[in-house]
Amino acid sequence: MENITFTLSDLHIHGTAFFDYLKLRKQFFVDTLRWDIPHNDHFEMDQYDNPLAHYSLVLRDGVVLGGMRAMSTTSHWGEHTYLVRDAVAGKLPNIPKQIYGSEVDNPEVWECTRLVISEELTQQHDRVRCLSLILDGMAETARQHGASELMSLTRASLVRSLRQLGWQCDRVGEAYRSPDDGHRYAVLSMPTSKMTEAEFVH
Repeated sequence: MENITFTLSDLHIHGTAFFDYLKLRKQFFVDTLRWDIPHNDHFEMDQYDNPLAHYSLVLRDGVVLGGMRAMSTTSHWGEHTYLVRDAVAGKLPNIPKQIYGSEVDNPEVWECTRLVISEELTQQHDRVRCLSLILDGMAETARQHGASELMSLTRASLVRSLRQLGWQCDRVGEAYRSPDDGHRYAVLSMPTSKMTEAEFVH
């Protein structure tokens, strides 16, 4: 497995990887979870797939196995900012306003969204490896742009997996159950650098 990172300005360097990621998103979020989000027969793509977004994907032999999108919490593209802030502002009716208590507008904080891992990875160690590479790539990209924290509205249960990978992850918002898929979601936060060995042990 290998990690690649890019923005819309240089996605062409990686062939069809970006579009394969959009296909993977459609298969998982729309076909499997039944989310009511913008899509067509092949791709899932929304207002946050804009020139301010950064992507971290994992490939094996040219096949996209997983990925994630992220942007700074200072982002503004038209009438949109980033997902959590827009949800708190009531712009995303499928997400409760109460998920997070305040608006974050800080270049040191980036929001991660659309984390997905292919169902073709059936072995747990492969899925863990894929998740680790996605996070490493995105955290490195965020650090290069001056960020020290990553936040994400994602499955609340992901806290444990991230801590097992060495990230000091905590829930920072109220959890809610999605009416679309029945899963519990919450805003999670973690530094862009992993815990030291001493911190991890304790």
